[in-house]
Amino acid sequence: MNSNLVYDFGLHRGEDTEFYLKKGFRVVAVEANPQLIEECRLKFRDELEVGRLHIVEGAIAPPSAGDTVTFYRNPRASIWGTIEPDWADRNAARGFESEAIQLPRIDVPDVFARFGVPHYVKIDVEGVDILVLDALREFPKRPNYLSIESEKVDFDELIKEFDLLEGLGYTKFKVVQQRSIPGRTVQVRTVDGKPIAYTFMECASGPFGEDIPQPWLTRDQAIASYKEIFARYRMFGDRSVYSKLPRVAKGVISTAYKATTGYRGPLPGWFDTHASL
Repeated sequence: MNSNLVYDFGLHRGEDTEFYLKKGFRVVAVEANPQLIEECRLKFRDELEVGRLHIVEGAIAPPSAGDTVTFYRNPRASIWGTIEPDWADRNAARGFESEAIQLPRIDVPDVFARFGVPHYVKIDVEGVDILVLDALREFPKRPNYLSIESEKVDFDELIKEFDLLEGLGYTKFKVVQQRSIPGRTVQVRTVDGKPIAYTFMECASGPFGEDIPQPWLTRDQAIASYKEIFARYRMFGDRSVYSKLPRVAKGVISTAYKATTGYRGPLPGWFDTHASL
């Protein structure tokens, strides 16, 4: 395990990679969208030149997909790029049409074998997070920390995520609201122990590990937290009656909900599951 190495599966525009580099880590970043890759090659050209950053280009998919993969690039919402046709259809139904392009397939075990098992791995690859987790089975050592964007629709699928994490040896968890990350400033230390302040930009995943100001939970405690979250997904999520209401009506309902329950977070937002050995 490489204590100064971080993986960023889902580089996008480098919102997370920038933070990891500021903390002093070496970064291996994986991205499918060629336009975003070009942006990041310009943005991080100095780090690329000295070897602090490596960008792996292509789409993550199972071996059964073959050497070339159809990737649905979303021109209006680049964060929603995916290899999953159902996800592309969902985005189109919300007014965000995708365009299909062909990309080389990335074999995740090959990436880990090439660069090594990291201290932390962030996984946010729109529909195929589990493939990255599965790849870790092939290696005797595990990252000290990892995070995935958690399931929002099917609670049974969420339980499968926890089963897989537990099977990989992870026993401690943090359930982290993502909508409130952009604009937040944190005080953290670099790998050399130097204090820095960092403000997260739009689409950033936020801090990880001990830098998250929340206590670690057991599996049962984390799942209990997700039961409450899924109740809010049903009431306020993309498939709810609430989501189709006018803005004024939404404001009245959300205010009443928070007044009666004491809940103060976004409605409903979305969450990452962070795990630690």
